[in-house]
Amino acid sequence: MEDFIREQTHKTPAIVFRTDGYFKISGRSIHENPEIFYEPLVEWVDAYIDHPARETVIDIAIEYFNSSSAKYVLSILQTLSKLAQEEKKLKINWFYEEGDDDILERGQYYSSVLGVPFNFIETKAG
Repeated sequence: MEDFIREQTHKTPAIVFRTDGYFKISGRSIHENPEIFYEPLVEWVDAYIDHPARETVIDIAIEYFNSSSAKYVLSILQTLSKLAQEEKKLKINWFYEEGDDDILERGQYYSSVLGVPFNFIETKAG
C-alpha cells in the first residue's frame, strides 16, 4: 500500500493520506461530481483500516465544503473512527478560522455523531 497524495485545486482539497498514520484534508471541496474525487479515498481508507498504524492522526482544515462533499468527509471519518473502537490511538484535529462558526459547528456535529472527541483548533482568518 502506498501513500495517497493529491494537490489542492480551486475546487478540490489537498489530500495527504500516509501509511504511517498521518492524514490531512485541507482547502476547499466544491466538486460537481464528488464521487469521482472521493471514491478512491474511501477505498484507500478501507484498505488502511485492515492494517493501520499504531496511531492515526487526522488533520481536517477545510475552509469550505458543499453538502455532497460533506457526506464523503463524514464517511471517511466514520471508517477511521472504527480505530477508536478497536482501542487504537486516534486523534482528530479539526481546524477552523476565527469566527467561522459554520465549519466549527460541522466539526462538533461530526464529533457527536461519531462519538469520538475532536480537538478543535482555531486559526487566524486570512
